[in-house]
Amino acid sequence: MCESLPVFTADQLKSIGAAIFEAAGTPPDEAERTVELLVESDLCGHDSHGVIRIPGYIEGILSGACKPGSEIRIVREFGGTVLVDGGWGLGQVVATRTMELAIEKAEEHGIGAVATSNCCHIGRMADYVLMAAPHDMIGVCAVISGAGVAPYGGIERIFNQSPIGIAIPAGEESPFMLDISTSVCAGGKIMHALAKGERMPEGYILDKDGNPTTDPQDFMNGGAGLPFGGPVAYKGYGLAMAVDAIAGILTGRGSAFDRANKGQGIFQMAIKIGVFRPIDEFKADMDKLIRAVKGSKKAPGFSEILIPGEPELRSEKEKMQIGIDVPQKTWDRILETARKVNVDVEDLLKP
Repeated sequence: MCESLPVFTADQLKSIGAAIFEAAGTPPDEAERTVELLVESDLCGHDSHGVIRIPGYIEGILSGACKPGSEIRIVREFGGTVLVDGGWGLGQVVATRTMELAIEKAEEHGIGAVATSNCCHIGRMADYVLMAAPHDMIGVCAVISGAGVAPYGGIERIFNQSPIGIAIPAGEESPFMLDISTSVCAGGKIMHALAKGERMPEGYILDKDGNPTTDPQDFMNGGAGLPFGGPVAYKGYGLAMAVDAIAGILTGRGSAFDRANKGQGIFQMAIKIGVFRPIDEFKADMDKLIRAVKGSKKAPGFSEILIPGEPELRSEKEKMQIGIDVPQKTWDRILETARKVNVDVEDLLKP
């Protein structure tokens, strides 16, 4: 039956995912939140952070490296700042709570900043920074984990893909939402290419000897990703180093090149727009900016200019209608994981 369903609805994937997480010992509310954000990533076209992550997350839970239901503990608090120990909880659960803390602090102080360590993989930055927008706030998030990216001019893994997310509310227009890695691509996209049996574009990765390669297996065998920027990759490299300091050293997680399993370090911030400008004026100016960008002259070969966050909105709308493709290798691994925790996926897929 699974082979006859190459495309799944969002609800099907949520139901399957939640059942697997709960069977592995995850509290229902945490299972629901985690799977909600994994499926949201698939809907938005970022399969690298979607259900492809389920087997790895469950492996972490079963091995004891990830601890669903653990306490998210405030270590230190001063003014609008909070230092948090995530207790090795599921990343989506921890990062949701810490972004809520940043928003609560911003309501009181104008700006809230939360630094978190001892946390498992949190997925997309967009999921958390967008939480700030309905509160008329700007959301910021930066994360590091293990090393997978070489510095500019190097071939050794020193930095993480070091993603950065920023969401800014607008008025009538959709929020601006930037979610990027400081490497040419996120590590999960290499995993996804491997699952689909595809090669990477040129200029994305190196093999373990520092040779350019398009084979994602070369990355898995000790190769490295490259910082974004091509001939000016020192820009991506510089941002990666800044994220390493802010999300790694400042949080207490430590730098990405530390080979010990230290999970993810997270830095999140919420900025209350109203303490700087009347919110209606700000949103009106954001609308003007977005419309000016979209209405500007197009380069040859371009029919429109998209605002950061717009491709994801379009993808979500489309995939809610046509469903979500899951690579066969990924689906096979999900089925294998389900069997480990005695979940009958076939039964869950019945109408």
